[in-house]
Amino acid sequence: MTPRSREGPLAGPEPLIEVHAHFLHARCGRKDWRERNAARLRAGERIGITVHVASVLGTWGHTSPIYFPSPADVALGNDEMLALQRQEGDRVRSYVTVNPNDERHALDEIDRCLAGGAIGIKLAASRRADDPLLDPIAEEAARRGVPVLQHVWQHRRRDWPGQEASDGVELARLAVRHPTVPFILAHIGGGGDWQHTLPALADVPNVYVDLSGSGVDRGMLDRTVAAVGPARIVWGSDLTMETGLAKLWALDAVGLSREDIAAIRWRNAARIFPPGSFPALASDAPASPRAAARAS
Repeated sequence: MTPRSREGPLAGPEPLIEVHAHFLHARCGRKDWRERNAARLRAGERIGITVHVASVLGTWGHTSPIYFPSPADVALGNDEMLALQRQEGDRVRSYVTVNPNDERHALDEIDRCLAGGAIGIKLAASRRADDPLLDPIAEEAARRGVPVLQHVWQHRRRDWPGQEASDGVELARLAVRHPTVPFILAHIGGGGDWQHTLPALADVPNVYVDLSGSGVDRGMLDRTVAAVGPARIVWGSDLTMETGLAKLWALDAVGLSREDIAAIRWRNAARIFPPGSFPALASDAPASPRAAARAS
């Protein structure tokens, strides 16, 4: 990574794709939603984020449960996310968020929002990742050639109120059933024991690890690289952008080549999202034959 200076981006001048971001909107129950969105975009500029790939989870629990949103709230959140993408241009891209408990609505939202500019699918904690209710969504992701970002609680040891949280073992089961779909395991640095997650993913090549989350444990990056390799790691920050930046800085100390760091920063994301998803980049990474086959 290029040495940091006061004048340049904190993460260096190379391209940087954030695969896990969130924004707010006027009906989420917060009066400061504009300020929060603006602060995220300012922080992104200071860090040097080229593109935020983001989702809005309905009304964030304001008018229906955050992880079990009503169809109306799902559609509202997706509308707001697509509107922000149109407003911000090339620096923001959208996931379509769905609730798999309503299969027909979920599939209709995928169709509607991908047509409107979304480039991936977001699954929160509405159903366990290995539940058969997720199979139609994964099948649609395969047909459309888009990745799926799955909210994960690392090593879920019990049920949590208000959510059907999944862990890496459960996501791996879904990924094995749908081997052509790129699944992004959310926030290896968030929600429990990441060391439990890594062995579950080692032999499941279509699961990519997102580095976001507030955890910055010693050894986390080293062991993630050892378990899945730099070609299966993508960068994101989720809600804590400062810890995302810390992990970028720490990549310098892990012993990765410049090519491996570039893969984590942006090339892996450019490979698993549909071709042309990131016009803000000078050039997208060439699509792999498998990605090209999915897109067709």
